[in-house]
Amino acid sequence: MRDLFLLAVLPLMLYAIAKRPFIGLGMWLWTALFFPNGWVYGPAQSIRYNLLFAGIAIFGYLVQPKKPKFRLGVTGTLIILFFVWTTLSTALGGGNPDIQWNFWNRFWKIILLFTFVVAIVDDKLHVDFMLWCVVLSVGFYGDLEALKYLASGGGHKIAGMADHVLGDRNDLALGLVMIIPICAYLLHEYGKQSRALWWAMLGTMGLLVAAVIGTSSRGGFVALLALGAYFFMKSERKLVVAAALGVLVLALSQVVTTEWVARMNTIDSADNDASFMGRVVAWKLSLILATQHPFFGGGFKALEYFPVWSSLSQDFNSFSWFYTGDAVPDTRGSHAAHSVYFQVLGDHGFVGLALYLCILLGSFAKARKIVRVARARKAPEWIARLATDLQLSLFAFCVGGAALSFAYFDLTFAIMGLLIVLESRILPASLNKAPA
Repeated sequence: MRDLFLLAVLPLMLYAIAKRPFIGLGMWLWTALFFPNGWVYGPAQSIRYNLLFAGIAIFGYLVQPKKPKFRLGVTGTLIILFFVWTTLSTALGGGNPDIQWNFWNRFWKIILLFTFVVAIVDDKLHVDFMLWCVVLSVGFYGDLEALKYLASGGGHKIAGMADHVLGDRNDLALGLVMIIPICAYLLHEYGKQSRALWWAMLGTMGLLVAAVIGTSSRGGFVALLALGAYFFMKSERKLVVAAALGVLVLALSQVVTTEWVARMNTIDSADNDASFMGRVVAWKLSLILATQHPFFGGGFKALEYFPVWSSLSQDFNSFSWFYTGDAVPDTRGSHAAHSVYFQVLGDHGFVGLALYLCILLGSFAKARKIVRVARARKAPEWIARLATDLQLSLFAFCVGGAALSFAYFDLTFAIMGLLIVLESRILPASLNKAPA
């Protein structure tokens, strides 16, 4: 049935994408996050939807007679420079070449998506369509899994789909947290138009919180707590937010298991937790890898290549100030870096990490600037609100990503592209339209 439905609507979708490239851009992101091939089992499973939608969107943009002026700005230029640097580190890396180039092949498509976000998105309709596509991808999956979790009284274990970018439950948890501020923006923009839509979006946010809890991801839980605190500080209605959070906590306390509580309690004693200290070991090995190859690092996933892991382990006693307790490197197999920062450090060296941090900091600064200018110049309020919520989403990524190997996430780069468009194109256009 799913196959028949998808095959039936596909021609209409392709026609709409050819006429309106921004629709293809949204569907491009939707397929990257939703993974439609994992939901069908017949002839529709063999279609490469992401490639199809991306190709038609790019073609539609190229033949479009009037194109928006393309402006990358400083942050966009740094992203392109970072991609060039990752290419060099991959070419010069010491990991498994097949794995490294395969991952590079995935990353350049993420950069391509970012580039066309900057090229195509031109107004509020384009922005909102992209964000609805995000919510109807990861948000839909999160809500569906949350309903199973609640229906089972906390017994259902939430994890991502196999072979998906969010297949790991920790990555999924962080992706779900990042969706919540986007839902908040859409709730405010569209909830007033329909009471049913208002309740639907509010329910979606609550279910996303439940889904994060259901993953039993400690990193996702920490990101959720940080987002809640930041959300509270940014909110102009703190009492309402506090009351809503209180009700949500009370409701979820009825379904969380003693196993979940015990797992979250290990956050307070991380230095005694073998799993966490194993991550610290991987962080130290990433640092050692970067000191041995300070400019270009080891290339994508070099640390996960056992010959590299084993070689680095020989120097594990260096940097004695880097506390790892009694934990030592695994002698049976390699592990991921388990931190976006140490991941980039090991993959691309100190220069690569510096570029990555500048991109993140530049995006935060851009969001703050948009809010400040929009409110000072009395631009439409949705611009400042969107910049704030996108900043919240990036904040969740930065906090939760501190313990996850998740540095090259599609949504993160798409959000950065939206911030560039807001500052360079949408905000100036709105100010030019404003009455004198």
